[in-house]
Amino acid sequence: MKIKSLDTLPFASLMDCFLVAFANYFVKMPTDHDFYEERWRRAKVSYADSYGMFDGDTLIGFIIHAIDTRNGDRIAFNTGTGVIPEYRGKRIVQQLYDHCIPKLKEKGISLCALEVITENEKAVKAYEKVGFSITKRYKCYGGTFQVGAEQHDYVLKNVDASHFLWETLHQESYSWDNHIETVQRGSYDYYVINSNGKEAAYFILEPNRCYVAQFDVFEDTLQNWERLFSAIQGISEEIRINNVDEQLTSKINFLKHIQLKNTVDQFEMEMRL
Repeated sequence: MKIKSLDTLPFASLMDCFLVAFANYFVKMPTDHDFYEERWRRAKVSYADSYGMFDGDTLIGFIIHAIDTRNGDRIAFNTGTGVIPEYRGKRIVQQLYDHCIPKLKEKGISLCALEVITENEKAVKAYEKVGFSITKRYKCYGGTFQVGAEQHDYVLKNVDASHFLWETLHQESYSWDNHIETVQRGSYDYYVINSNGKEAAYFILEPNRCYVAQFDVFEDTLQNWERLFSAIQGISEEIRINNVDEQLTSKINFLKHIQLKNTVDQFEMEMRL
């Protein structure tokens, strides 16, 4: 077996391996190739800095790295790791990291990061053996929700991304795919909720998937949270929200309050190089 970068591998071959590796995963994964091509484009995946284990000409395991500079670090974010079932238990992930870490260091990468479902204990232990440590716990949500019956006056405005001062909107609390650096490369709608002559809340929505990438209130009151989710509900009664930092208790508590289902939890893990 041999490790090579993925920059010359046909995308269809990568996807064949990816879908086999995730066939019986903890959550149902999309199977549309275009979905992943677009998602990884937004995330700034570098196939030259992504690596696969090959048995002959067949890809049997991989690490897909997105590369970007955030919060002062040049980061290699693992946006997908998989090994096909018949090759598991052979330390493929460890070998891939042993191979790629020196190469990432040479390119100025100072931090490796990833997300892993908390129930996936084997993967968590494998990453810890590589040198990763848990830094955050995220909660994911999806489904319909129930906003309180009380009506609050507000005006919903569709705005451009340039409307916001992103450095003031706590981007450090968002995961890789929800950070503005990734979101701004996608097809999202940006909204502000105004109440009593001032901005009360905002959210970012990908309408095709009813996916809420970011949301927050500017003053932490129940009324503002209700205005925010009343506005969201006016666009879509069913939504998905991934990777809410569990330390953001106001957000978490309101999502519980509106009975939005907690679908899965994830760890963020990091390893400094």
